[in-house]
Amino acid sequence: MKQLKIDILTLFPEFFESPFSVSMVKRAIDKKIIDVELHQIRDFGLGTRRQVDDSPYGGGAGLVMKPEVIVPAWEAIPKTEKTVTFLMSPRGKLFNQNTATDLAENCEHMIIVCGHYEGIDQRFIELSGAVELSVGDYVLTGGETAAISVIDAVTRLLPGVLGNEESFQNESFSLPLLEHDQYTMPREYRGLKIPKVLTGGDHAKIEAWRLRNSLAKTAKTRPDLISKLPPDFWENLK
Repeated sequence: MKQLKIDILTLFPEFFESPFSVSMVKRAIDKKIIDVELHQIRDFGLGTRRQVDDSPYGGGAGLVMKPEVIVPAWEAIPKTEKTVTFLMSPRGKLFNQNTATDLAENCEHMIIVCGHYEGIDQRFIELSGAVELSVGDYVLTGGETAAISVIDAVTRLLPGVLGNEESFQNESFSLPLLEHDQYTMPREYRGLKIPKVLTGGDHAKIEAWRLRNSLAKTAKTRPDLISKLPPDFWENLK
Protein backbone atom coordinates (compact mmCIF):
# COMPACT_ATOMS: atom_id res chain seq x y z
CA MET A 1 0.00 0.00 0.00
CA LYS A 2 1.47 3.33 -1.03
CA GLN A 3 1.68 6.21 1.41
CA LEU A 4 0.74 9.76 0.47
CA LYS A 5 3.17 12.31 1.90
CA ILE A 6 1.67 15.73 2.66
CA ASP A 7 3.74 18.72 3.75
CA ILE A 8 1.90 21.87 4.79
CA LEU A 9 3.49 25.31 4.90
CA THR A 10 1.51 27.58 7.21
CA LEU A 11 1.71 30.45 9.67
CA PHE A 12 -0.78 28.65 11.91
CA PRO A 13 0.15 24.97 12.41
CA GLU A 14 -2.20 24.77 15.39
CA PHE A 15 -5.10 25.30 12.98
CA PHE A 16 -4.73 21.68 11.88
CA GLU A 17 -4.56 20.03 15.30
CA SER A 18 -8.28 19.33 15.75
CA PRO A 19 -9.19 18.38 12.13
CA PHE A 20 -6.32 15.91 11.97
CA SER A 21 -7.06 14.31 15.33
CA VAL A 22 -10.55 13.02 14.48
CA SER A 23 -12.51 11.09 11.87
CA MET A 24 -11.16 9.71 8.59
CA VAL A 25 -8.00 11.80 8.42
CA LYS A 26 -6.91 10.55 11.85
CA ARG A 27 -7.64 6.98 10.75
CA ALA A 28 -5.50 7.49 7.65
CA ILE A 29 -2.64 8.92 9.74
CA ASP A 30 -2.86 6.11 12.31
CA LYS A 31 -2.85 3.48 9.56
CA LYS A 32 0.10 5.25 7.88
CA ILE A 33 -1.88 5.72 4.68
CA ILE A 34 -0.93 9.39 4.79
CA ASP A 35 2.00 11.11 6.45
CA VAL A 36 1.32 14.75 7.31
CA GLU A 37 4.02 17.20 8.41
CA LEU A 38 3.42 20.82 9.36
CA HIS A 39 6.02 23.52 8.70
CA GLN A 40 5.93 26.95 10.37
CA ILE A 41 6.66 29.61 7.76
CA ARG A 42 7.60 32.13 10.46
CA ASP A 43 10.64 30.00 11.31
CA PHE A 44 12.10 31.52 8.14
CA GLY A 45 10.99 35.07 8.99
CA LEU A 46 13.44 37.95 8.84
CA GLY A 47 14.99 39.80 11.78
CA THR A 48 14.21 39.58 15.46
CA ARG A 49 10.49 39.98 14.77
CA ARG A 50 10.47 37.14 12.23
CA GLN A 51 8.91 39.37 9.56
CA VAL A 52 7.12 37.41 6.85
CA ASP A 53 5.27 40.12 4.91
CA ASP A 54 5.53 43.63 3.51
CA SER A 55 3.48 46.26 1.66
CA PRO A 56 2.64 45.54 -1.99
CA TYR A 57 4.56 47.36 -4.72
CA GLY A 58 2.33 49.79 -6.55
CA GLY A 59 0.29 50.54 -3.45
CA GLY A 60 -2.94 49.08 -2.24
CA ALA A 61 -4.37 47.58 0.91
CA GLY A 62 -3.04 44.56 2.74
CA LEU A 63 0.32 42.85 2.97
CA VAL A 64 2.15 40.38 0.73
CA MET A 65 4.18 37.41 1.92
CA LYS A 66 7.86 38.03 1.16
CA PRO A 67 9.65 35.78 -1.37
CA GLU A 68 12.84 35.60 0.73
CA VAL A 69 10.72 33.95 3.47
CA ILE A 70 8.39 31.60 1.64
CA VAL A 71 10.93 30.38 -0.96
CA PRO A 72 13.49 29.13 1.63
CA ALA A 73 10.65 27.58 3.65
CA TRP A 74 9.55 25.65 0.56
CA GLU A 75 13.12 24.73 -0.42
CA ALA A 76 13.73 23.20 3.02
CA ILE A 77 11.19 20.44 2.34
CA PRO A 78 12.73 17.31 0.74
CA LYS A 79 11.21 16.59 -2.66
CA THR A 80 11.19 13.96 -5.38
CA GLU A 81 10.46 14.11 -9.09
CA LYS A 82 6.84 13.31 -8.24
CA THR A 83 6.36 16.15 -5.75
CA VAL A 84 3.53 18.55 -6.59
CA THR A 85 3.20 21.95 -4.90
CA PHE A 86 -0.18 23.58 -4.45
CA LEU A 87 -0.83 27.14 -3.34
CA MET A 88 -4.31 27.63 -1.93
CA SER A 89 -5.61 30.72 -3.72
CA PRO A 90 -9.06 32.07 -4.70
CA ARG A 91 -7.72 32.79 -8.19
CA GLY A 92 -6.56 29.23 -8.72
CA LYS A 93 -7.88 26.24 -10.64
CA LEU A 94 -11.14 25.04 -9.12
CA PHE A 95 -10.68 21.95 -6.97
CA ASN A 96 -13.39 19.36 -7.60
CA GLN A 97 -14.09 15.65 -7.24
CA ASN A 98 -12.20 14.80 -10.42
CA THR A 99 -9.10 16.55 -9.07
CA ALA A 100 -9.47 14.75 -5.75
CA THR A 101 -9.75 11.39 -7.51
CA ASP A 102 -6.72 12.11 -9.71
CA LEU A 103 -4.61 13.05 -6.70
CA ALA A 104 -5.76 10.02 -4.73
CA GLU A 105 -4.82 7.70 -7.59
CA ASN A 106 -1.60 9.30 -8.82
CA CYS A 107 -0.04 11.67 -6.29
CA GLU A 108 2.71 10.45 -3.95
CA HIS A 109 3.84 13.73 -2.41
CA MET A 110 2.08 17.07 -2.22
CA ILE A 111 3.22 20.30 -0.65
CA ILE A 112 0.36 22.62 0.27
CA VAL A 113 1.17 26.29 0.85
CA CYS A 114 -1.36 28.25 2.88
CA GLY A 115 -1.35 31.89 1.93
CA HIS A 116 -2.37 34.77 4.17
CA TYR A 117 -2.74 38.52 4.00
CA GLU A 118 -3.20 39.92 0.49
CA GLY A 119 -1.30 37.08 -1.13
CA ILE A 120 2.15 35.67 -1.85
CA ASP A 121 4.83 37.30 -3.97
CA GLN A 122 4.44 36.05 -7.54
CA ARG A 123 8.12 35.12 -7.71
CA PHE A 124 7.51 32.26 -5.27
CA ILE A 125 4.94 30.80 -7.67
CA GLU A 126 7.36 31.09 -10.59
CA LEU A 127 10.33 29.63 -8.71
CA SER A 128 8.41 26.75 -7.13
CA GLY A 129 6.14 25.92 -10.05
CA ALA A 130 3.25 25.87 -7.58
CA VAL A 131 -0.22 25.14 -8.94
CA GLU A 132 -2.75 27.62 -7.59
CA LEU A 133 -5.82 25.79 -6.30
CA SER A 134 -9.20 27.22 -5.26
CA VAL A 135 -11.99 25.52 -3.33
CA GLY A 136 -14.67 27.92 -4.55
CA ASP A 137 -15.64 31.36 -5.71
CA TYR A 138 -15.20 33.06 -2.36
CA VAL A 139 -12.34 34.46 -0.28
CA LEU A 140 -11.15 32.95 3.01
CA THR A 141 -8.99 34.58 5.67
CA GLY A 142 -6.22 32.11 4.94
CA GLY A 143 -5.43 28.96 3.04
CA GLU A 144 -5.65 26.64 6.04
CA THR A 145 -9.39 26.00 5.78
CA ALA A 146 -9.08 25.32 2.06
CA ALA A 147 -6.12 23.00 2.64
CA ILE A 148 -8.12 20.93 5.11
CA SER A 149 -10.90 20.55 2.53
CA VAL A 150 -8.45 19.32 -0.11
CA ILE A 151 -6.72 16.89 2.25
CA ASP A 152 -10.02 15.48 3.50
CA ALA A 153 -11.42 15.04 -0.02
CA VAL A 154 -8.29 13.25 -1.25
CA THR A 155 -7.66 11.16 1.86
CA ARG A 156 -11.09 9.58 1.99
CA LEU A 157 -10.56 8.22 -1.54
CA LEU A 158 -7.36 6.37 -0.63
CA PRO A 159 -7.63 2.58 -0.29
CA GLY A 160 -8.08 1.48 3.30
CA VAL A 161 -9.44 4.77 4.67
CA LEU A 162 -13.19 4.25 4.34
CA GLY A 163 -14.76 1.19 5.86
CA ASN A 164 -16.65 0.47 2.63
CA GLU A 165 -14.64 1.13 -0.53
CA GLU A 166 -17.88 1.47 -2.51
CA SER A 167 -19.29 4.18 -0.25
CA PHE A 168 -17.88 7.06 -2.31
CA GLN A 169 -18.66 5.69 -5.76
CA ASN A 170 -22.21 7.07 -5.88
CA GLU A 171 -21.61 10.27 -3.96
CA SER A 172 -22.29 13.78 -5.18
CA PHE A 173 -20.10 14.87 -8.11
CA SER A 174 -18.70 11.39 -8.78
CA LEU A 175 -20.75 11.05 -11.99
CA PRO A 176 -21.17 14.20 -11.88
CA LEU A 177 -24.58 14.21 -10.23
CA LEU A 178 -25.71 15.32 -6.82
CA GLU A 179 -26.35 12.39 -4.52
CA HIS A 180 -29.90 11.07 -4.19
CA ASP A 181 -31.99 11.49 -1.04
CA GLN A 182 -31.10 9.16 1.83
CA TYR A 183 -33.44 7.51 4.36
CA THR A 184 -33.13 5.22 7.37
CA MET A 185 -35.46 3.80 10.05
CA PRO A 186 -38.18 4.47 11.10
CA ARG A 187 -40.30 4.09 7.97
CA GLU A 188 -42.52 6.97 9.06
CA TYR A 189 -41.53 10.04 11.06
CA ARG A 190 -43.91 12.89 11.88
CA GLY A 191 -46.15 11.90 9.02
CA LEU A 192 -43.33 11.66 6.46
CA LYS A 193 -42.86 8.22 4.93
CA ILE A 194 -39.92 6.62 3.19
CA PRO A 195 -40.57 6.29 -0.58
CA LYS A 196 -42.27 2.94 -1.07
CA VAL A 197 -39.82 1.80 -3.76
CA LEU A 198 -36.99 1.76 -1.19
CA THR A 199 -38.81 -0.74 1.00
CA GLY A 200 -39.73 -3.22 -1.71
CA GLY A 201 -36.41 -5.03 -2.08
CA ASP A 202 -36.28 -4.68 -5.89
CA HIS A 203 -32.72 -3.42 -6.37
CA ALA A 204 -33.19 -2.56 -10.04
CA LYS A 205 -36.16 -0.34 -9.21
CA ILE A 206 -34.26 1.18 -6.29
CA GLU A 207 -31.30 2.09 -8.49
CA ALA A 208 -33.64 3.56 -11.11
CA TRP A 209 -35.36 5.67 -8.43
CA ARG A 210 -32.04 6.87 -7.07
CA LEU A 211 -30.88 7.89 -10.53
CA ARG A 212 -34.09 9.80 -11.26
CA ASN A 213 -33.88 11.46 -7.85
CA SER A 214 -30.26 12.46 -8.46
CA LEU A 215 -31.12 13.91 -11.85
CA ALA A 216 -34.01 15.90 -10.37
CA LYS A 217 -31.84 17.20 -7.53
CA THR A 218 -29.06 18.17 -9.91
CA ALA A 219 -31.38 19.87 -12.40
CA LYS A 220 -32.88 21.96 -9.60
CA THR A 221 -29.79 22.83 -7.57
CA ARG A 222 -26.83 22.55 -9.97
CA PRO A 223 -28.16 22.57 -13.55
CA ASP A 224 -24.65 23.38 -14.79
CA LEU A 225 -23.61 19.81 -13.97
CA ILE A 226 -26.16 18.27 -16.35
CA SER A 227 -24.19 19.49 -19.37
CA LYS A 228 -21.08 17.75 -18.01
CA LEU A 229 -22.60 14.28 -18.07
CA PRO A 230 -20.84 12.01 -20.60
CA PRO A 231 -22.77 11.19 -23.81
CA ASP A 232 -22.91 7.48 -22.98
CA PHE A 233 -24.80 8.31 -19.77
CA TRP A 234 -27.88 9.23 -21.78
CA GLU A 235 -27.45 6.20 -24.02
CA ASN A 236 -27.35 3.88 -21.01
CA LEU A 237 -30.38 5.65 -19.56
CA LYS A 238 -32.58 4.63 -22.47
